[in-house]
Amino acid sequence: MTDTDGALDAIARAASDLVPQLTERLGRHGLGEIEVSHGELRLRVATSRAAQAVPSVPADSGAPAVRSTGTIPAAPVAPSALPVSSPAVGFFVYAEGLGPGLGVTKGDAIGHVEMLGVRHDVRAPRAGTVRHLVAESGEAVEYGQVVVELEPAESAR
Repeated sequence: MTDTDGALDAIARAASDLVPQLTERLGRHGLGEIEVSHGELRLRVATSRAAQAVPSVPADSGAPAVRSTGTIPAAPVAPSALPVSSPAVGFFVYAEGLGPGLGVTKGDAIGHVEMLGVRHDVRAPRAGTVRHLVAESGEAVEYGQVVVELEPAESAR
């Protein structure tokens, strides 16, 4: 067997065994991307925010170690809700006292994302009421990930 045959076998195994398993793990753990390295084979499987639920595939106990390279929770946003997104990749922290039912005005601090010691403020894009705290305080977030849902004020609609 030549090196080329070995590489082709590894690719065939990845396509038939690893991709379905990794896709199932993406859905089960709410991940946006998984990367697997096994010898010289390196495989990355990613999903879009609009991905559908993945059918369950039995886990292979002999599978190589899996490393998550990012999370992109696809939390659905209610039609009347105003999503407030993270301005950067980092760790999100809510503003003191922020919670569901709290009224905010345009520009009020909702929290901040800290990345490598740099603080990026998250501010209310318009007046409204906090409907849902989507992210956990201290959670790692991605750029554009929804962290809070606001119910827009009547006059702002």
